Amino acid sequence: MQRTQDTALNTQDTTEQGTGRRQFFRAGGLFAAGLAASAALAPVTSWAGTLSASTADDIAILNTALGLEYQAIAAYQVGAESGLLEKPVLAVAVKFQGQHKAHAEVLASTIAKLGGTAVQAKKPADYGFPTASLKTQADVLEFAAGLEKGAASAYLGAVPQFHNKDLAKAAASIMGDETMHWAILLNALGKDPVPAAFIA
Repeated sequence: MQRTQDTALNTQDTTEQGTGRRQFFRAGGLFAAGLAASAALAPVTSWAGTLSASTADDIAILNTALGLEYQAIAAYQVGAESGLLEKPVLAVAVKFQGQHKAHAEVLASTIAKLGGTAVQAKKPADYGFPTASLKTQADVLEFAAGLEKGAASAYLGAVPQFHNKDLAKAAASIMGDETMHWAILLNALGKDPVPAAFIA
């Protein structure tokens, strides 16, 4: 019975976290993105050379993405330090975190090249993660999967919002990476890694 309650609580927290992220992305009428792998950001070096008339809007989206990258880094740190992850799973979590760190570095650099000021990372405790409900490895994976699903959905909304088409193209490629992260986590949970034909 207790396990059922814990699972229900964890699912509720994950759902609320995903909903909160999607609402945050809409701030100022702009959608933004959360997580990504460094390989997807290879085109970033050319972004500064193809500025649009609405660079400020694009910087706002990138800054929101950077803030969420920092959130992802902190979330995986919480999971890694929880002591709940078995070695193979911990290795995947650390790998994902490393990709988020690389992505954050590129985002911050791109924002600076575009003339913006990059947001700063917060302390893990400031993100309000549902740490009290993380009691098993499955809980940690459910939490991470919810964040990755929210990020994939955010990129789906971000793509048409960019004025700079190079940024839109990069966001679309990153969205694919987010869905892979989500699928891997679902698979680790023993769930269907591709639960639907579309993401929303």
